Amino acid sequence: MMNGYDEKRSYGDEPEVGGFVRAFDAFPKSKPQYVTRTSDGGKWTVVMSVISLVLLWTELGRWWQGEENHTFAVEKGVGHEMQINLDIVVHMQCKDLDVNVQDAAGDRIFADTKLREDATLWTQWADHTGIHKLSADANGRAVTGAGWHDEGFGEEHVHDIVHQGKKRAKWAKTPKLKGGQGDSCRIYGSLDLNKVQGDFHITARGHGYFEFGEHLDHKNFNFSHIVNELSFGPFYPSLVNPLDRTVNVAAAHFHKFQYFMSVVPTVYSMGTSKRNTIFTNQYAVTEQSHEVGERTVPGLFFKYDIEPILLTIEERRAGFFGFVIKVINLISGVLVAGHWCFTFSQWAGEVAGRRRRTGQSAGMIGVKGDYTD
Repeated sequence: MMNGYDEKRSYGDEPEVGGFVRAFDAFPKSKPQYVTRTSDGGKWTVVMSVISLVLLWTELGRWWQGEENHTFAVEKGVGHEMQINLDIVVHMQCKDLDVNVQDAAGDRIFADTKLREDATLWTQWADHTGIHKLSADANGRAVTGAGWHDEGFGEEHVHDIVHQGKKRAKWAKTPKLKGGQGDSCRIYGSLDLNKVQGDFHITARGHGYFEFGEHLDHKNFNFSHIVNELSFGPFYPSLVNPLDRTVNVAAAHFHKFQYFMSVVPTVYSMGTSKRNTIFTNQYAVTEQSHEVGERTVPGLFFKYDIEPILLTIEERRAGFFGFVIKVINLISGVLVAGHWCFTFSQWAGEVAGRRRRTGQSAGMIGVKGDYTD
């Protein structure tokens, strides 16, 4: 029985390997002799390749940049203190200036004792490149502090801000005096203030808070100033704020500069890691400056108000697998569209060729020119 069975099988055909699976092949193949390569097909292939590369590069840049989501919410973690960082050069000697803070809680801070004051020369700062007047640059264009693009308050990309925020926070050194006494004063450092509405101001000696002693002669008043840094929250010297690197020149001895700032607590984050999260503050500012009479206190007045909202700017990036899926869909779409365009161009060429060969149009039944009277 076994020998007969084996002998019977030996006379039959051997089953083809993979024949059952091959029946489900959805990708039919054409024989080489049926495939014709044409110059038009080569041109369309080059065009599709260029389009695919351009779209691939664009998609790669978009994926690498990520998406930024801006959300507003009521600030839940309300703190009682806030740090202010400032670096200001005033065109007066340090001994002739008073620096004070007064807030809505009634607290007064004599900031002279908490900030550093260095004698310097006005020309060492006023000639620096990049300094501009608030609201206008050297060409008269509006200055918004937008940085690299115009999203939100004009911040750079989140990954740039987070990267810059990790740099070491330190104050730049005051340029050395070449000789003699400085004609200006650089006031810089950080202060811890109450997180309420307040007024930070720089006035002349004897013309701010009520104090005993000799008042400064009015002819020594010159509140021309340069703001190198003015920010709220942790000190990130690499981040650009609206008032950074601005200059304002007083047209008279009695001149009052007022800056009104609306401070918004802001969080920049990349993902969920705390290492890629920065807590800081942004602010919008408007300015009013004008000459005042002798009965008005001249000087610099920075009035700030804290908004009870929290702005969260988060950068998200899709996973690499999702990016690959997008690229596959993109290239597939280009190939399908290119195939249809190539087929249409071939058909249009054939129709145009037939018309040129006949020199006349044909009807459905016959040639119109065949009919004679």
